[in-house]
Amino acid sequence: MSSKDTPYRVLARKYRPAAFAELIGQETLVRTLTNAIEGGRLAHGYLFTGVRGVGKTTTARILARALNCIGADGQGGPTISPCGECEPCTAIADDRHVDVLELDAASRTGVDDMRDLIDGVRYRPVSARYKIYIIDEVHMLSKGAFNALLKTLEEPPEQVIFIFATTEIRKVPMTVLSRCQRFDLRRVEAETLGAYLGDIAARESVAATPEALALVARAADGSVRDGLSILDQAIAHSGGAVEEAALRDMLGLADRAQVFDLFEALMAGESGRALDELARQYGAGVDPVVVLQDLLELSHWLTRVKVVPDATEGVAVAEAERRRGADLAQRLPMPVLARTWQMLLKGLGEARFAPNPLAAAEMVLVRLAYVADLPAPAAVIKAAQSDGGEPVSRAPVTPAPVTVAPSDDGGGGGGATQAALAPVSEHTPQPELEQPSGPTSFEAVVDLVETMGEMLLLSSLRACVHLVDFEPGRIEFRPTGNAPDGLANDLGAKLSRWTGDRWIVVVSGEEGAPTLDEQDAVDHARRIAEVGDHPLVAAVLETFMDAKVTDVRDRPAPATPNSDGDELP
Repeated sequence: MSSKDTPYRVLARKYRPAAFAELIGQETLVRTLTNAIEGGRLAHGYLFTGVRGVGKTTTARILARALNCIGADGQGGPTISPCGECEPCTAIADDRHVDVLELDAASRTGVDDMRDLIDGVRYRPVSARYKIYIIDEVHMLSKGAFNALLKTLEEPPEQVIFIFATTEIRKVPMTVLSRCQRFDLRRVEAETLGAYLGDIAARESVAATPEALALVARAADGSVRDGLSILDQAIAHSGGAVEEAALRDMLGLADRAQVFDLFEALMAGESGRALDELARQYGAGVDPVVVLQDLLELSHWLTRVKVVPDATEGVAVAEAERRRGADLAQRLPMPVLARTWQMLLKGLGEARFAPNPLAAAEMVLVRLAYVADLPAPAAVIKAAQSDGGEPVSRAPVTPAPVTVAPSDDGGGGGGATQAALAPVSEHTPQPELEQPSGPTSFEAVVDLVETMGEMLLLSSLRACVHLVDFEPGRIEFRPTGNAPDGLANDLGAKLSRWTGDRWIVVVSGEEGAPTLDEQDAVDHARRIAEVGDHPLVAAVLETFMDAKVTDVRDRPAPATPNSDGDELP
């Protein structure tokens, strides 16, 4: 048969590892299994878990070959390096060995399927050293199927080995986990995967630039199979030479320089330029959701660079990206990056479920550009304190999204801004803010929440909030461990909507005051103690030995008669 008549095999199948030495990024797993085979310490149950495409089923097949290999001369025993020539090795590789059964739990989930499997366990292997059952996506088995398997899994015949693979380890019952040796296969690092893909490209006589291979590795997100599939597609798309520009067009990704341009426009508050850049990328075929994902990834990377400057070093980081990233991270204060991350994270969720993702992405960019020239909460507080503690006034504004921030990051203070990109003198006047109207104490806030009928929020405020500081327009508190997620964001948004003013809710790490429920409990205990000292109550308690005071209630105010002599309620 000529080469033209030979069916094409995709790279993910053609270069599937056939020995432990060919696995990449799983050194701990390989070392453990190697020592177990060499020392004869084999378990009767193994469980491999990890994201798709990292090598779970491949490792199971390699282990099956290693345990059943008899060597080219037919005299060998279990080995870490299967020969690939003997009958067991070739039969397992071709998926035709009668003693190595591979099952897909997604299609065989029931108790009857598991009983058929268990019935075959009691018979000795036909020709192999071990009878091996490989069950892929084992978390798909039903509860009854798991229960049917438990006893056999705990005490199988000595020639039987179970190997499970799953991407959802949390769905596997603990009773099964406790009967297996668990191995967590790690995501393959981008640098390692990029080097591996470069080697594959060289074997296929394909010219691939380092930038393109790094982009494939990032898009694969640690999955070797995904990386090979993307490379396979890129080779077909480009006709033999894989370059970054063509790869971005194929994947619908924005050029990294364009992502930086868009981010800088947003941080400078230039909404028009940001929308034009988004429209240009959308016209080039880039998904608006992907644009927001790129911005979110960039804000996270810049934050890491600000905290750990060495984060710019790495094979996968281009020189231009390294230079621009270091410059941006130096000029943008930490509150700006934190606020940008939060707004992009929320906006990404909106865009994913919006009827028109482009419109949703545009609104996210407009919001980001709008807050660019607003000071951070810490800057407003410092400005107020520098004025002798007097409240700073500002022009009335429409309700704006609440800002949730740490109480004091100590990392560079000021707001986000054009000023962040173009440093301003420390004497530049801050925008003036007026005293927000509405509740003037935390208790008044709680009363307002109760008046508005928000009972769940009311319960959280009373039981889960240790108040640290309060002033109209700003609340700082430490949540308890059982506080609901997003309590600060929810409270700030509702107060802003109800009062028409912008409320800043700050989550603090300070101790704070006791919760309102705790204060009520202390007050209740004090009142019971005081009532117990009253002579009349003391006499009752002395007369009735088992009696005790459990509650104290105030007497209702007497009714006031009206002009007709009737009592008013």
